[in-house]
Amino acid sequence: MNGLHLTADLAGCAHDALLTDGSGLARAVRAAADAAGLSVVGEHWHRFPDAPDGQPGGITGMLLLAESHVALHTWPEIASVTLDVYVCNYEGDNSDKARALMAALVVLFEPADARHHALVRGQLGAGAL
Repeated sequence: MNGLHLTADLAGCAHDALLTDGSGLARAVRAAADAAGLSVVGEHWHRFPDAPDGQPGGITGMLLLAESHVALHTWPEIASVTLDVYVCNYEGDNSDKARALMAALVVLFEPADARHHALVRGQLGAGAL
């Protein structure tokens, strides 16, 4: 049950067109997951409607992985993205694959600023809870 949960908050993303291109973003995230050696078993993507002032809507989406998931949310109005990559280590240590996927996604958006966090999950012991 243990695993690695990585998150990143990206600001000042240079690839602003990708923040509103649902199909392009989905293809890029799938390719990054495949390149990292993770197994996509499902996905769902949603593009929010444009704002009344004409500002394009962002995208929320996720890939379901055999190893767990990757989720992201874009805010084109502030050139920002939040990323969430979680892998379980049930049949082997997938931590390097999670790190490779996160690194590829950060490169994809080319942020001016990126804040990263990591959390080791599922380290339950006999006396936990």
